[in-house]
Amino acid sequence: MRMMFRTALLAAVATLSPAAVSFAATDWSDFDGDVLILGEFHDNPAHHVEQAKAIRIIAPTAVVFEMLTPEEADALADTPRNPDSITAAIDGFHWSNIADYADVLAASPVIVGAALPRDEMRGAFTDGAAAVFGADAERFGLMDALPEDEQAIREQAQFDAHCAAMPLDMMGGMVEAQRLRDAAFARTVIEALDTHGSPVVLITGNGHARMDWGVPVYLSRVRSDLDVTSIGQGERQEPPEGVYSWTLNGAASPDRGDPCAVFNQ
Repeated sequence: MRMMFRTALLAAVATLSPAAVSFAATDWSDFDGDVLILGEFHDNPAHHVEQAKAIRIIAPTAVVFEMLTPEEADALADTPRNPDSITAAIDGFHWSNIADYADVLAASPVIVGAALPRDEMRGAFTDGAAAVFGADAERFGLMDALPEDEQAIREQAQFDAHCAAMPLDMMGGMVEAQRLRDAAFARTVIEALDTHGSPVVLITGNGHARMDWGVPVYLSRVRSDLDVTSIGQGERQEPPEGVYSWTLNGAASPDRGDPCAVFNQ
């Protein structure tokens, strides 16, 4: 079944450009892995539509959300799985556009939250990811420094993402905060697998879905037995940056205005 899923997508790639797979080409019914990571641009409605579609077809045991704290996820345990009920229940949750995920949440049989407290993120920024992660930091590889070239690339990426509003020499702390989140999301996925069985889906941003330095790195280190597929979702037929099992690039890009305007106020 796994080979059929891969073969169907490879056939779709052959009819498009080498880096592009259209949304319609993905036959989620053939997925047979343990973990499916569905990346996104957080504000792209088409990405949320594809995530909800995949969840409905795959019928995972649980869905882990970057956008929810464990407490918020627990509050949804008894909420009817329809968009109206979900929308009412998530009003006031911490993620700014959480209402955009109503259909994705409604499709999820068990909802698991993976968001970390702000004080842990601040701790990773100042003291490093390993200091915050706890006893399993070495097991997850957080005690190891990143290769110099990767560290430099990631610091520059954070600098650019923050519109050069913070000094470049502060970006090492931002990278540590991202490493903490990647490892913590992987830990939550493993806990969901241990509790509910496979398959488990993770809904997260494209950066965390990257197979070269995101959540899959930590899953592979701790549970190399798992069959993990990670999907990046791009826009305008352009794939997102990074390495993925494959990418879906057919979504239109929403009007975001000037993303740096908030830093100039």
